[in-house]
Amino acid sequence: MQKRMAVSFPEEVLEHVFSFIRTDKDRNSISLVCKSWYEVERWCRRRIFVGNCYAVNPRMVIRRFPEVRSVELKGKPHFADFNLVPEGWGGYVYPWILAMATAYPWLEEIRLKRMVVTDESLELIAKSFKNFKVLVLCSCDGFSTDGLAAIAANCGNLKELDLRECDVDDLSGHWLSQFPETCTSLVSINISCLSSEVSFSALDRLVGRCPNLRTLRLNRAVPLDRLASLLRRAPQLVELGTGAYSVDAAELRPDVFTKLAGAFSGCKKLKSLSGFWDVVPGYLPAVYSVCSGITSLNLSYATIQSPDLIKLVSQCPNLQRLLVFDYIEDSGLEALAACCKDLQELRVFPSAPFAAGPNVALTEQGLVSVSEGCPKLQSVLYFCRQMTNAALVTIAKNSPNLTRFRLCIIEPRTPDYLTLEPLDVGFGAIVEHCKDLRRLSLSGLLTDRVFEYIGTWAKKLEMLSVAFAGDSDQGLHHVLSGCDSLRKLEIRDCPFGDKALLANAAKLETMRSLWMSSCSVSFGACKLLGRKMPRLNVEVIDEQESPDARPESCPVEKLYIYRTVAGPRFDMPAFVWTMDEESALSLT
Repeated sequence: MQKRMAVSFPEEVLEHVFSFIRTDKDRNSISLVCKSWYEVERWCRRRIFVGNCYAVNPRMVIRRFPEVRSVELKGKPHFADFNLVPEGWGGYVYPWILAMATAYPWLEEIRLKRMVVTDESLELIAKSFKNFKVLVLCSCDGFSTDGLAAIAANCGNLKELDLRECDVDDLSGHWLSQFPETCTSLVSINISCLSSEVSFSALDRLVGRCPNLRTLRLNRAVPLDRLASLLRRAPQLVELGTGAYSVDAAELRPDVFTKLAGAFSGCKKLKSLSGFWDVVPGYLPAVYSVCSGITSLNLSYATIQSPDLIKLVSQCPNLQRLLVFDYIEDSGLEALAACCKDLQELRVFPSAPFAAGPNVALTEQGLVSVSEGCPKLQSVLYFCRQMTNAALVTIAKNSPNLTRFRLCIIEPRTPDYLTLEPLDVGFGAIVEHCKDLRRLSLSGLLTDRVFEYIGTWAKKLEMLSVAFAGDSDQGLHHVLSGCDSLRKLEIRDCPFGDKALLANAAKLETMRSLWMSSCSVSFGACKLLGRKMPRLNVEVIDEQESPDARPESCPVEKLYIYRTVAGPRFDMPAFVWTMDEESALSLT
């Protein structure tokens, strides 16, 4: 009955209804109702997201969705952010751009994360898509400012150019001059990752002629005394990332302060503020006039000490998101908890990578204070030197709405510093009380018991990151057999091996990927898994040995497993071996 009713709808009506369905999961579900719905959804799908560029090939995507306008791709595994994925592993976007250049001439948006993007790729984008509007590159590498110049010169309808934490070969700041004087369409531009000085005259003209510009994120090379001019040209800004919030001499210049304070007071719509604020805290009051409206504050590049941070945060009663160094200390987080009741996301980074100084007074108490004072807290990333089970239990009870909880204790395998017990009970409380938890990162001294808690309680968990934890295979078994919604699992330096991996092989087909490094999985188990599960790509990564010289009992250094409908990839470097059925048999 339902199928007959579904087929009776005119295609135009169905297409209009489907346009209101946004999530990929829901779009996929409606395409399974009947053949008619499948065809309508296929032709009206305008946006696609591919969470692993090797899970499918461009030809398959184009055949399935012929009218796409927006593409989002992810490449390298997440642990690439921690330099665990060797250079040259893969994640090349050029084959995708080449295929889409012919199939999707009206493509408007490309969003890439952790992919290798060459200048050739950017030049092909610039000349192939005549109505191109959005380019977002996050944690990408392989390109230079020459490629950006091609985008600037040829994409006349560009609305968004966002370079987030990319590794760019910064040859010259003059690429901004390639934007034609007729370019007035920019809504967002983020160049914060670039290192060289930009052409300020070109930047000033570009900002001035784009009346709809809402987001402007500058790099460190844009000096403070030039910022006021840009703000006067763009008082409509909603998001601002400043350049170097300092001056040549470590002293306050009244003329610069006055101009800056006046320019900020004119930015009535400003909601998000970030930047490289260094050296002269006396300039911070220049932003106080806009602080009451600020909802997002990114100080993760700012070496501001606790007293000045407290003054700044106290001016932002509507703050919902804060990124900050551990310079904020417990006292700063207590002030945050007292004045920012709408806080939803907190990220506290170490001031020195993985070596927070002993003079930084940041402990578990700072996070406890935030959990007590901020009832809307949903997302936490917290680097610290110590933690207790009691604190974690308190945080869990105070913040049951947490969807993301990532705790990084600087020294691996650190126990509860008061009882010297593992932190199993504390993390167990997090997964028990936070029913909607989607992402979890563990650290500290942990046994298999914590993984039993995770498998029992974390039924909505989608991404789990684990390092230096567990006692045996049983820990991995608890996670794979118990976490129904798990999509991504990242493991390093844990005693997990063959038995749990092979026993839960079918679970891997329901996940996007599994990464394991410095664990106890043997080469023979990888070969067996490759033969057993043909719909998985089982990649062994080793820069030292060839597969011919490796005994089956020898543990592999790095293992990356992901589901795919495209089969083994063809761009593997010599240090990556795919354990598919054919290659695994040839190595036997």
